[in-house]
Amino acid sequence: MKTSTNASELLSFQSEWSSPVAFVPTMGALHEGHLSLFRRARESVGDSGTVVASIFVNPLQFDRPGDLKNYPRTLDDDLAFCRQEGVDHVFHPNAAEFYAPDHSIQVLEKSLAQHLCGATRPGHFDGVCTVVLKLFNLVAPDFAVFGKKDYQQLAIIRRMVRDLSLRVEIIAAETFREQDGLAMSSRNRNLTADDRADAPRLRKALLAAQNLAVTGERSPEKYLAAARQQLKGAPESFRVDYLELVSRQTLQPLASVSEPALMAVAAFYGEVRLIDNIEITAR
Repeated sequence: MKTSTNASELLSFQSEWSSPVAFVPTMGALHEGHLSLFRRARESVGDSGTVVASIFVNPLQFDRPGDLKNYPRTLDDDLAFCRQEGVDHVFHPNAAEFYAPDHSIQVLEKSLAQHLCGATRPGHFDGVCTVVLKLFNLVAPDFAVFGKKDYQQLAIIRRMVRDLSLRVEIIAAETFREQDGLAMSSRNRNLTADDRADAPRLRKALLAAQNLAVTGERSPEKYLAAARQQLKGAPESFRVDYLELVSRQTLQPLASVSEPALMAVAAFYGEVRLIDNIEITAR
């Protein structure tokens, strides 16, 4: 496995890469969820292709300074995981080199980012789009793998690829979960023991809503009520950031569940913010 820490180093290695190239952008603090993305990337290019990963804690996408400061950084362990999974190249720049000191251009998304995480994290997805576009330009992959856990991010990246005519195919990977249903996240390690034990209630809430789909229910409020019921009785450290039922295509709230829908939740345990979602199709 080769590594590079700046753009010129990365570009110097590209002549060694075999096509096709699959890319997995990460912010490090890797866990089994990330490893599943590496495996999906390998599936997409086969043994003869090239899998590239990036490890970069992108400052542009953090709306809370404390969140950026506390984000776990475990580079040595991350590189070991990448090597274990057969990643061919890892790009891990630092922010001072990745962004010019006077950088002044960002990618703005003005539709899909209006709800869900975008509503409570101003500028977050502009930062995501900017870093991903920059990484796509440097890595020039044929495929890029994103997990469904960050469903809004996945939808926005797909829209960016479409609207900016980028030559990369986006692959969506299913959310990787702990045995108790909690979506794997680098943030899970920051939960207290009691909060970690309670956190699977997010998945239970989503499943309670999804269970209504088999009845053909069309009322968004009934789906939301089923989920809210499961969120009752949480510890004092718990608070809901949002719980929404939106169109899977537009990410806008639905008046009726008459098209493929997504129920998404974000919640805090203390200062730790977790997200999850579930796809809903009423029969």
